[in-house]
Parts: sequence; structure tokens; C-alpha cells
Amino acid sequence: MALASCDKYLDEMPDNRTELDSKEKITQLLVSAYPTSTFAEIAELSSDNTDHIAGNWTSNSLTQEQAYYWQDITDKDDDSPYALWNASYSAIAAANAVIQGIEKMGNPEDMMPQMGEALICRAYNHFILANIFCKAYSPKTAKTDLGIPYMKELETTVLASYDRGSVADVYKHIEEDIKEGLPLIDDAIYTVPKYHFNKKAAYAFAARFYLYYVQEDKSNYKMVEKYATEVLTNRPSTMLRDWATVGALSPAQGIRANGFVSADDKANLMLCVYNSQWARTHGSFALGDKFCHGIYLSTYETVNTTGLWGLGGRNFYFRIAQYVNTAKVVMDKYTEYFEYTDPVNHIGIPHVIMPTFTTDELLLNRAEAYTMMKDYAHAEADIDTWLKAFFRQHDAVTDATVNTTYGKMSYYEPAAPTPKKRINPDFEVENGLQENLIHAILHSRRLLNLHEGLRWFDMKRFGIENYRRTYNSDGTITVTDHMTKDDPRWAIQLPQSVITAGLKANPRN
Repeated sequence: MALASCDKYLDEMPDNRTELDSKEKITQLLVSAYPTSTFAEIAELSSDNTDHIAGNWTSNSLTQEQAYYWQDITDKDDDSPYALWNASYSAIAAANAVIQGIEKMGNPEDMMPQMGEALICRAYNHFILANIFCKAYSPKTAKTDLGIPYMKELETTVLASYDRGSVADVYKHIEEDIKEGLPLIDDAIYTVPKYHFNKKAAYAFAARFYLYYVQEDKSNYKMVEKYATEVLTNRPSTMLRDWATVGALSPAQGIRANGFVSADDKANLMLCVYNSQWARTHGSFALGDKFCHGIYLSTYETVNTTGLWGLGGRNFYFRIAQYVNTAKVVMDKYTEYFEYTDPVNHIGIPHVIMPTFTTDELLLNRAEAYTMMKDYAHAEADIDTWLKAFFRQHDAVTDATVNTTYGKMSYYEPAAPTPKKRINPDFEVENGLQENLIHAILHSRRLLNLHEGLRWFDMKRFGIENYRRTYNSDGTITVTDHMTKDDPRWAIQLPQSVITAGLKANPRN
């Protein structure tokens, strides 16, 4: 009897984990395979989209301050490296549990769409971790640059030891998961496809991945073209955001922001909900103004600058505002959705909804691929299509207009800033039209992706030097720090708890 009782006890699950033995349970778990923390604040504050505004302004958090100063971030709030690391690996664990569960069930054919989603989720979470905590992929140094642990199995031991491997290892595994998972994606299994890796979102991710995964022979640019065209079709103008309609919405009560992140907008290929204070830190609130996208930046580098569209600002369909009593210049993309966990004491969790992939970004990514393949006519056509959607008017994009606008534009200096910054990538970009087209794309994408953090990735990929500047009340500029292309701080430091547990830290001078 004792032995029988023991057997019965051992047959029970030792904790409250769900046994993944049905399609319904596996499908439900896939919701947890998406990160609940965003890289936006870390990356945007670290990039050249942020200045220090002198005066009585304050920061909103220690994360904001440490990210701006390129310090090792010790804070553990919802927008910190600690939160991003844990949320991403938690999502990866969920994806691995799904993969393992499907394999244990014998890989039934009707569960291959769930397998595809899990593989793409696993690839995407590792991709973000690598681009935040590692150097950008370089065909010259990727085999020796520190990577991040690529988790393909569920952790089953206490205090397991992990090897970071190399950036080349990580990208190799991401590509394997994309190649295996992408053909399996099926939108029919989703109730609201825009909150999952639907087919178009998966194609957009594959295009961004291959754009970053530069090979010596530049062969991956054809993959960018292939996957982007699957989404954009042969009429990309019909796939872009209707900036005129969204831009005309009122900014009050987040109405415009709600329109920007609507699942009904054809431009939003995938949306994610994050635990985050980013909407208040960068937005129209008088919070976090000490480190922000301010009037000096907007005037000389971003939204009020001259490009192929003439002078910016009022030429945008989407209103760019400098709010009264703040130092910020804001593109009203996001609003905060506050979840009350204790309504009586007004305690809860702030959330932000952000588009993970859009057709507008995808079109400019394809333009970059065309440029690198020296297919300048198609690159110019893509840029022209995007400009027509984003601006009320613009110059026709030709060799002559590109060379005139960006060839004659002065290179950036901290005290004499322009949108054109010297590029120094680990791959060849020819002087003349090719470089000028890259400047046009980088300039356009900087405006498009403002407040999203993607500018940080562009700076890393193209070896753009980074400056920390204080904008003084008398209008002068003080340079306080400078990162060259090879500065190790381009790789955000791992959370201290991870380093303490035995994972090798990113080097620092």
C-alpha cells in the first residue's frame, strides 16, 4: 500500500505547470512567447535622438539617466536591460516549451502552424537580445564578437552554466529557425493576427534580419528584396500607412496614438503590448525632460530639417508637436494604457502598444538592399513611394536630386549639426550616389522610426559616431562624451545579476 501511494504521488506534477498535451494548451501558451518588455527606451536614450537639456528638468528614472550617459544600467524598472533580458528569455522558454510539446505529441500536421510561430518567436527574441547586448553583426568580426546564449532547450537544472558563443553563432541559429519556421506560419489559427507572427510580419522580420546579416558577397540583400516584396507586392504605395488620415486625428486623450497602433491599419504588420513607462518618459508629459528629443535636435537633425521633401515640420502629414511647459518635441505615436491592480490606491502597471513591424519600415529596408546591390532605380522608386505617403510634397527622387541634396550637405559636427553623419561600416559603401542614397534612407528612417529605438541599430550597423551633448539655456552646446565606432559601449551591458551568475560581461575600457 505504501508503494502504491508513493507511485500515485510521483505520477502527479510536482508544481503547477500545465502539461502541454493538446492543441488548445499549446496555442494558449504561445501568447507568452512574445516579450513583455521593450528595448525602445534603452536604445532611444542611448542613440543620437536624445540630448541633455540644461535647466531645472529632471529624469523620469535611473534607467533613463544611465542609458543616456552610456553607463552600465543598474536599475530594474520595466524599461531596463534587466527587464528586457528576463522578459525575452521567458518568452524564449515559452517558445521552447511549445516546440518540445509538439515534438512529444509526434509533430502532428495540424500543429505545424503553432510550431512555425514558436520558431519565429524564438528567433525574434534572440535577434533583439543580440542587437541590444552585442555588437552589430560584422562580416569581419562576428566570429569573435561576444554573442548571447541561444536557448533551444528548456532549462532543467539549477544554476546551469551557459556560454555566450559568438555573434556569428547567434545569427546562424536565428537563420535556421527562420528557414524552418517561416513556411509553417498560417494566419488561419489566429483570432487577431496582428498580435501574432502572421505571415506578413514573419516576412518583415526575415527582411530586417537579412538586412542586418551582411555577408562579404552581399548575397543576403536578395533575401531582403524577396521577403519584402512578398508583403509589399508590386504596388507598395497601396500597402503603406495613410499618414494623412492618421495625422489628422486629434492628439487629445491618445486618439491619434490609438489610430497609429490600430490593428486595422494595413501598415501595422504586428503589434506588441509591453509593460513600460516609455509613453510618459518620451511623450507630452513634463517628465523625463532632462534627456529628450528636444528643439535643438528637431531643428538641425530630425523633424524640422531639409531633405528630399524640402523643409520638414509643417510638410509632415503627421503632426510633430513641442508641448507647452516641456522641453520635448514629440511625434504622437504612443499613449499609456494603465492597468489598475489596486483601483482604490491607484496602483497598477503602465503599458504601451507599439508596432513591431510596419510596411513603411519594410519599404525603406528594401530601398537599402537595392542601394547596396547598386539597383539605384528601384531604390529611388521605393524612397519616392515612401516620401509621397509621409509628406505633403517632395522632390522627385532621381540621381540628380539625391546627389544635390545629400552630396552637397555638410557632414555633421556636434556644434554644427546636420542630418548627414559620417558612416564607417564593416562593409563597402562607394562614394557618390551609393553613399548619398544611404544618407537619404538613414535620414528618412530616422524620422519614420522616431521614439522606437531602431535608430540605435542603424548607428551600430553603419559605424556612426555618437556624441553626448548638453544644450545650454543660452543656446550653446557642450560636448560631454563621445563614442567612436569601436567603443565597447555599443553593446549594452548585461544585467548585473546575470554577470554575477557567471555569464561573461561585455568589455569596458
